Amino acid sequence: MKFENILNDNQDGILTITINRPSKLNALNRDTIQELHQAFQDAESDEYVKVIILTGSGEKAFVAGADISEFSDFSPEEGKELAAKGQEILFDYVDNFPKPVIAAVNGFALGGGLELALAAHFRVASENAKMGLPEVSLGVIPGYGGTQRLPQIVGKGRAMEMIMTAGMIDASQALQYNLVNHVTTQDELLEFTHQMASKIAGNSLVAIKSAIKAVNANYEDGVNGFEIEIEEFGRCFGTADFREGTTAFLNKRKADFPGE
Repeated sequence: MKFENILNDNQDGILTITINRPSKLNALNRDTIQELHQAFQDAESDEYVKVIILTGSGEKAFVAGADISEFSDFSPEEGKELAAKGQEILFDYVDNFPKPVIAAVNGFALGGGLELALAAHFRVASENAKMGLPEVSLGVIPGYGGTQRLPQIVGKGRAMEMIMTAGMIDASQALQYNLVNHVTTQDELLEFTHQMASKIAGNSLVAIKSAIKAVNANYEDGVNGFEIEIEEFGRCFGTADFREGTTAFLNKRKADFPGE
């Protein structure tokens, strides 16, 4: 599939996916959502991709929101389908992706843009980043998981305030809220995030896949996260990565994980 709205760059197993619609401040339209789904699907099956960094082109925006012109005349049924499909093929897909996904938030992350960053496993922001869910100012609510993931990360009260006021917070406030893990300068953002991704890539990606599944289980209704942790912990003992990791530790050498 030829991509029109995103760019891919794989360096040493770290795939940077850049949403590339600068004239629209990288707003998410249906084509971009589909392309992102395809890019993640390709990355999942690509053994040479270990970690994904998700960012936006330019210095103004990560993703400034959804492309409102595409759905301004939708019926209730069409709106429901829009949210359901988007969550299925992109936002839930990223949240449960078996390889680490880091959002490098390089400017505005609003509406669907913030929801996309929330779906990543964690976030790093540049100093000029601004984040918010302005949907209620348009007479609608976040539909790509924002009402669920934001409270999980920042707490119910802060999430309610952000959603109800439709306001934006800056990078320093996002750090205070634990919405982002780190804040860097704009120039340092991708280098810093790449260094973090490199550190992650040196660990067992088989074990990380299990860790992602176990952590996410805590947020699924009707699922006992402790039981999933026990199951995944046991599963690790049957992997080549476990044998390599423990052998390397006992022999005081650096592990070279086979990825099995």
